[in-house]
Amino acid sequence: METKSSALVFRGGVFNFEELNSNPVSLKNYIAAHKAEIALTCVCVLVTVGVNLIMPYLMRLAIDGLTGGTLTHAELWRYVLIYAGLAVFSVWFARQLRAIPLKLSHKVEYDVRRDLFAHLTRLDAEFFRKERTGDLMTRMSSDLTIVTDAIGQGLLQGLRTIAALLFASIVMVWIDANLALLIFSLYLPIIIFFFLVLNVMRDRQKVLQEQVSEVSNFAQESFSGIRCIKGFALEKRRSGFFDLLNRGLIRKTLQLQTARQLLWPLMAFWFSIGTLFLLYVGGRQVIRGTVSVGVVVQFLQYLLYMQWPLLSLSWTLSLLQRGRVSWQRILELFRRKPKIADSAETDSGITGLDGSIEWRDVSLEIDGARRLHNISLSVPPGKTIGITGPTGCGKTLLVSLVARLMDVTEGTLKVGGHPVRTIPLDVLRRHIGFAAQEPVLFSRTLEHNIAFGLNAPGQETVDWAADIAHLNGDIAGFPEHYQTVLGERGVTLSGGQRQRTSISRAVARRPQILILDDVLSAVDTQTEAAIMAKLQPVMKNRTCLFVSHRVSTLRYTDEIIVIEEGRITRRGTHDELVRQPGYYSELNTLQQLQQKLEEGS
Repeated sequence: METKSSALVFRGGVFNFEELNSNPVSLKNYIAAHKAEIALTCVCVLVTVGVNLIMPYLMRLAIDGLTGGTLTHAELWRYVLIYAGLAVFSVWFARQLRAIPLKLSHKVEYDVRRDLFAHLTRLDAEFFRKERTGDLMTRMSSDLTIVTDAIGQGLLQGLRTIAALLFASIVMVWIDANLALLIFSLYLPIIIFFFLVLNVMRDRQKVLQEQVSEVSNFAQESFSGIRCIKGFALEKRRSGFFDLLNRGLIRKTLQLQTARQLLWPLMAFWFSIGTLFLLYVGGRQVIRGTVSVGVVVQFLQYLLYMQWPLLSLSWTLSLLQRGRVSWQRILELFRRKPKIADSAETDSGITGLDGSIEWRDVSLEIDGARRLHNISLSVPPGKTIGITGPTGCGKTLLVSLVARLMDVTEGTLKVGGHPVRTIPLDVLRRHIGFAAQEPVLFSRTLEHNIAFGLNAPGQETVDWAADIAHLNGDIAGFPEHYQTVLGERGVTLSGGQRQRTSISRAVARRPQILILDDVLSAVDTQTEAAIMAKLQPVMKNRTCLFVSHRVSTLRYTDEIIVIEEGRITRRGTHDELVRQPGYYSELNTLQQLQQKLEEGS
C-alpha cells in the first residue's frame, strides 16, 4: 500500500515529527498531499495577522497625534479610512482562513477512509474473527471524525495562534521590551499548567474512545442478534446491560470534560490579570513620560487581539490531543499486516489455472493446536469430490486452504499444478466459486447478491444461476422479484433461501473450481434433489469440492473422503464406503432409518 498520511502527534504537548516519520502511515503525509490548501492557509494567516497588527499602530498614531495636538482633520480622516479598509480586507481573508483548512480536513478524511477501507479488505479472515465489528466501525467513523476536526480546526486555530503570538510578541518587544517581558512572565505559568492538563486529557480521551467502541459493538451485536434476544425474551436484560455501558460512557465523557473545562476559564482569568498589570505599569510609565498613551493603547489592542488565540489555545490543544489519540487507534489498524498476501514467491506470470488440486502431506495448525494431519489427496480437473466427517473434524479447513483463506503449516498444496503460494491471490480466487454453509448476504437487491462476484453481470447469467440453485420459484413470489432488497445479512430470507442464493452467487462466476461447503443443510430433501439435478451438468465441467453431511448429496460425487480428527480415514465411492464399517456406513444407516420414519409418519 502506498503510504500517504499525516499526524498531529506530540509528546507531552510538543510536536514530535520524528515519531510521525517512523510510522508506516503518517497523517503528516496525508496533509502534505494537499500543498495548495496549505499554502493558501499560510498566506491567509500571514495577511490576517499582519493586518491586525497594523491596525493598532494606526490607532497609536491617531491617539498620539490627538494628545499632542499635531493631528489635522484630514490626517484623522485618512487614518479612519485606512483603518476601515484594513478591517474589510482582514474580514475577507479571515473568511477564507476558515474555509480552506476545513476543506483540506475533509479531503484528508476522504483519503484516510478510502485507504483504511482498502487496507481492511486486504486483511485475513483471522483478523476479523478476532476484532469486533463495532470497534472497527467506531474507528472508521467517530475516531476519523475527531481526526478531521483536529486537522481542520487544529490547523486553522493552530497556525493563527502561533502567528499571532509570534509576530505580536516581536512587535511588542520592539516597541517596549519591559512591557513585553511583563506580559510574557504572566503567561509562562499558564503554559506549564496547560501541558499538565493535556497529559491527563490524553489518557482520558483514550479510555473514552474505547468505551465508545464498547457501546457501538454492543449495539451492533444486539441488532444483529435481535431474533435471538426476542426468542429468549431478553429485551429488558439487554437494555439493562446497555444502560450500564451508556452510564460508563457518560461518566468517562464527564471526566474528560472536567479536565478540559479547567483551561478556558483559567485562561480568561489570566488575561484579565494581564490587562490590569498592563494598565498599572503602562499608566505609571505614561505619568513618568517614558511612553505615550498611544503606546499603551497599542499594547492593550495587541493584548485584546491575542485574547482569542490565547483563549482558544486550550481548545485547540485539546482538539490536537483528541486527534492524536484517535489517530493512534486508526494507525493500529494500518499497522496490521495480512498474513496471506502476494510475496516474493508469487509468480506474476501465472494467469490461468486448469482446476487440478493436490494436497501433499498437508498439516494445519491453528493457535497451537493441530487441526489437519498429513493430508494427501489429488483431485484432477473436472472431478467432483465429496467430503464428509463428524462436526469439527476439519472439512471446512481443508477446502479453505484451496482459496488461501489460511496457509498450510506443513506440506505442499498445489492448484492448477502450481504451489498455491506462487499463484497471485487475485488469479487464484478469480478461478474459485465459494459457497459457505453460513452465507453472508448484503443489504442490497437479490440481483446484486447473486451477481456479486461478476465484473459485468447480465440478466441472462443471473437467471441461469438462480435456476441452478432452484431459486426462480421463490423469486417469482417476491414482491419486487430480483429487485427485492434483502435485510441485513439477508435476514428477510429463510435459511434455505440464503444458502441457495449463495450457490447462485458461486456458480454465476462459472469458476474453474467450485467449493460448496454444506450448502444444502437448510433445504428439504425434495429441494435438495432438484438442486442436485441441475448442479450435475455444472459440476461435470469443473472441479468441485462438495462438503456435506447428507449421504443423499454425497452419492452424486465421483469420490468421497471421510475426515475424522483431521485425518482422512476412508475414501472411495458411495457404494464402496457403504460396504466398509466406519463413519460413512453408520451415517448412511442412520439417515435411511430417519427417512423411513419420516415416510411412515
